[in-house]
Amino acid sequence: MFEVVIGLEVHVQLNTKTKLFCSCATSFAEQQNTNTCPTCLALPGALPVVNKEAVIKAMRFGYAINATVNETSFFDRKSYFYPDSPSAYQITQLYKAVVKDGELTIDGDDGKEKTITIYQAHLEADAGKSMHEGAISKVDLNRAGTPLLEIVSGPDMRSSDEAVEYLKKLHSLVRYIDISDANMQEGSFRCDVNVSIRPKGQKEYGTRVEIKNINSFKFVKQAADYEINRQIEAWEDGVYEDEVWQETRLFDSESGKTKSMRGKEEAADYRYFPDPDLRPVIVTQEMIDEAKKIPELPDVKVKRYIDELKIKKVDALILTAQKELASYFEGIIANGASAKLAVTWLISELLGRLNKLGLNIENSPVTSETLANLIAKIEDGTISGKGAKDVLDFMFENESYDIDAIIEKLGLKQVSDDGAILAIIDDIISKNEDKVAEYKAGKEKLFGFFVGQVMKASKGSANPAKVNELLKQRLS
Repeated sequence: MFEVVIGLEVHVQLNTKTKLFCSCATSFAEQQNTNTCPTCLALPGALPVVNKEAVIKAMRFGYAINATVNETSFFDRKSYFYPDSPSAYQITQLYKAVVKDGELTIDGDDGKEKTITIYQAHLEADAGKSMHEGAISKVDLNRAGTPLLEIVSGPDMRSSDEAVEYLKKLHSLVRYIDISDANMQEGSFRCDVNVSIRPKGQKEYGTRVEIKNINSFKFVKQAADYEINRQIEAWEDGVYEDEVWQETRLFDSESGKTKSMRGKEEAADYRYFPDPDLRPVIVTQEMIDEAKKIPELPDVKVKRYIDELKIKKVDALILTAQKELASYFEGIIANGASAKLAVTWLISELLGRLNKLGLNIENSPVTSETLANLIAKIEDGTISGKGAKDVLDFMFENESYDIDAIIEKLGLKQVSDDGAILAIIDDIISKNEDKVAEYKAGKEKLFGFFVGQVMKASKGSANPAKVNELLKQRLS
């Protein structure tokens, strides 16, 4: 039996307006090589100046994970040459990063809470983008110098599921504290997955393989699982030392396999040394105060929803996974809906419809206030739960948001008048005297038959609660 060991290095693009060491815009989805200057092009004589906002955002992340936030940190040069890195080095932080020794809690494979250590989170400048067209390669340097926060976990995850759980938790966190849009499709949130195996009970780690630049939760799981199986098979076939060596691999999403890219460099291979053009980063009290402006975080929200709103943990976790979803839910509550119905109608009904249409909560055609008003119509007996579903469907298909007008148009208003309902009940009873006799003789299951007949006769417009109440009176 083998134990899996996984650690993640996550690259988060910070949502600053300008790059890490110059005033060029970070909006790189424009004409190629237009958001550039002598500094991000590494022209002779150009000197970098640290982006204060990027430092504050890195500090905010540190405070959010209960880490040590160093009031003095340094930038270093990591030497390597690629065409998309005009300086032939990357400015990063190795020897003393802005964030050190944090933690993130996830639900482990055994269902219990598990703490994942975060070794450090350091600032670094992104490279440009290489584009290959047949035999021709081109480079767009709009992205060069964009601020990244690289978040390095400890080797604490023991399955691909735990790795994905950690990654999702991290993704949610950086969005909550508004340091990144974390758009995985655009590369704002991507990770390197470090995988090794060892026989259970062995203390020493096995040979670590790094899988580079994965930008989806699904692919992280697939890549890790493939690599785990590849290493186990090599061990069992007696070729582990020949086939598993410290290297960098790429994941091919079409084949579902990892492929060798290059031998994994050690720190010495990059020839790290302190950047001579950048002075130490010494944070001020003003920066500390700004960085500590942290909203209510997901874990705190989950506990509050469970303790104060009496929501099930599974529902609380769904509601807090996205900042926008939690905000929408709290909007429903703020507009007077009960927590129980708010959970049901948001998770089961609204999200179900949004998912079918490929929409998310931000572009929902139904606002939190409108959904709260719809729930209110159920609670005051104006419409039934089934009728409310019809109203919701109508809102998705039409531009009308006037709930009363929709209820009127669809004829969904419930009849709660005692006289009208009693007239229907008396008619049903007179037509089913034999079943009334059976009911009174002890066949209580027939009560459902009478309810169904009344609802059918009223074409679903009778208030079910009233029907039950008045039927019991008549039948007794």
